[in-house]
Amino acid sequence: MRIRLKEFRESQFLTQRELAAKAGVGVSTIIRIEMAQQTPTFRTIKRLAAALGVEPSELAQRDE
Repeated sequence: MRIRLKEFRESQFLTQRELAAKAGVGVSTIIRIEMAQQTPTFRTIKRLAAALGVEPSELAQRDE
């Protein structure tokens, strides 16, 4: 699964800190997800998607 977090975050001109605050997650979580060092839970994907105004399915895409 590929998480398109950085792409969506940057398109909305949000810093990692701003997105973390909006989503209610730690900044370190955002960093690790963007660096593919952590796979987020579905709950975290839902929180991030809501903070970015996108559907969870847009944020998390299956590898082809």
